[in-house]
Amino acid sequence: MKDAARRILEAAGDSGGVTVMTGAGISAESGIRTFRDSGGLWEEHSIEEVATPEGFAANPALVHGFYNARRAQLGTVEPNEGHRALVRLERLFGERFSLITQNVDDLHERAGAGRVLHMHGELYKARCVDCAGVVEWREDISLDDACRACSGRMRPHIVWFGEIPFHLEKEIPAACNGCGVFFSIGTSGVVYPAAGLAGMVHSTGGLCAEINLETSPANPVFELQLEGPAGEVLPALLDELELQSGA
Repeated sequence: MKDAARRILEAAGDSGGVTVMTGAGISAESGIRTFRDSGGLWEEHSIEEVATPEGFAANPALVHGFYNARRAQLGTVEPNEGHRALVRLERLFGERFSLITQNVDDLHERAGAGRVLHMHGELYKARCVDCAGVVEWREDISLDDACRACSGRMRPHIVWFGEIPFHLEKEIPAACNGCGVFFSIGTSGVVYPAAGLAGMVHSTGGLCAEINLETSPANPVFELQLEGPAGEVLPALLDELELQSGA
């Protein structure tokens, strides 16, 4: 861990950005079921039924019921040590730090993270189908709920399959272009979006680090790979980063 921390601090230097992208793995450590797990919430329904615009058009009650259950489950879990370690990383690098997540929960925010770029939306928000207005929404969404601005139908503020993720035009490229260190945590480093963003950072000389239960096969883009749960690897890494930086 000492060598990993040294390489990260050297790559970040005095002015380089540090960008983190998290995936389902870090939330799974808090007890949130993930899409592809054999015991996951999705196994009773196909992707097409509950996670596409077409599924919502065909059976909005089913889709609302599915996301209402996910929203209810979110209220029963807490951030883990991985989430809390990333708050320490944010404190260490300040304005140079950016956090991108594929997760739709609020565990980063509850751990104390500052601005989080949710590329796949947020469970605790709802969006109007007609005017696209977005509001905070912590209760169940029903077919009777209407937009306060235009009386249109409400839908979960989630990016479904076939839809374009949020923040891809401006914020995410800005966080990755020219940054000194890019972390891929709890997601595969060989598939989109981690692979694409890591490639962007690597092409400009940045250090790409992968932290996952199972790291990707030999990949020249990820020069640093740390295998294990984020809740164990990240606190140990932060201990060493803070020690070496004098924080």
